[in-house]
Amino acid sequence: MPDTAGVEILAHVHRGVGRILLNRPRALNALTTDMVSAIDRALASWEHAPLSAVVLASTSTKAFCAGGDIRTIREYSLAGDAEASERFFASEYRLNARIAEYPVPVVSLIDGLCMGGGLGLSVHGGFRVVTERAVLAMPETGIGFFPDIGASYFLPRLPGSIGMYLGLTGQRIDAADALYAGLATHFVSADLLDTVVDALADSPDEPVDVVLNRLAGRSPVAESRLAEVRGDVDWAFGAPTPGEIEKRLRHLDTPWAAAALGALESASPQSLEITHALLARGRQRTLRECLDAELALTRTTIRTPDFLEGVRAALVDKDRTPTWQRASLGGGTPAS
Repeated sequence: MPDTAGVEILAHVHRGVGRILLNRPRALNALTTDMVSAIDRALASWEHAPLSAVVLASTSTKAFCAGGDIRTIREYSLAGDAEASERFFASEYRLNARIAEYPVPVVSLIDGLCMGGGLGLSVHGGFRVVTERAVLAMPETGIGFFPDIGASYFLPRLPGSIGMYLGLTGQRIDAADALYAGLATHFVSADLLDTVVDALADSPDEPVDVVLNRLAGRSPVAESRLAEVRGDVDWAFGAPTPGEIEKRLRHLDTPWAAAALGALESASPQSLEITHALLARGRQRTLRECLDAELALTRTTIRTPDFLEGVRAALVDKDRTPTWQRASLGGGTPAS
């Protein structure tokens, strides 16, 4: 067996199924420009191959992908290296679009953490398989950034106001909630995850959905906590402004509302305003239009004090006590 230590992306074809493994476990598969480029090259090389499916997975049980290597983006910003940041985001968003438009089914196996850029790898494909260990989130407002990787396209298209709730609060959800919201399509227990590639290879002429349903255990969707508060989610996060959302949450006066309000109060006010505007506009945009708008926003956002401070507090010093430029909402920040 070849030594794969230090090789961050493993790509090969197994019996007619393309297989891409993220292999940066110590960093929870946080995506670098090189990793994004390697995945993109593999997909490009297979685009006209006779494959029945492509499977994206991780060599780690802790994380599918914890997002982009945003700490490195902060370093680029501090060094004034706008070109390096542009290269990362432009490469990542091109990959998101390629996955969405890929000619054969793309199946992501989400076991462990899947945040930010991890959702960019998975949600644009047709099939997102979650295990009992799956944890999904878009936590960008907590680091002075905004939900990107096409989130302004897919979050507004989730049922009701679920996408606005997840995008503004960064709330982590489990497999049941992911299935309920539509971010996941199938549930397969972790101990069966390694059988997915062979199952697809054994049945190349069957629909992927049929193959995955054969492996699926009892769906946990009935246990969704998100479903229990859906009415409150839709009412509060359907408000026209972030400030009005906060008012509605205070009016509800429930444990769920208090937790959501706490998440908003700890997030960057600048990020909340950008995110709300971006998601509202995303309802009328195509995926490529959303990605273009997000790329334009990265150029300014990653140079703001809130981004530099948010990443410092979360990923550099890890004190979790960011000091935002503004203490509360108000004033407005334009979004592309």
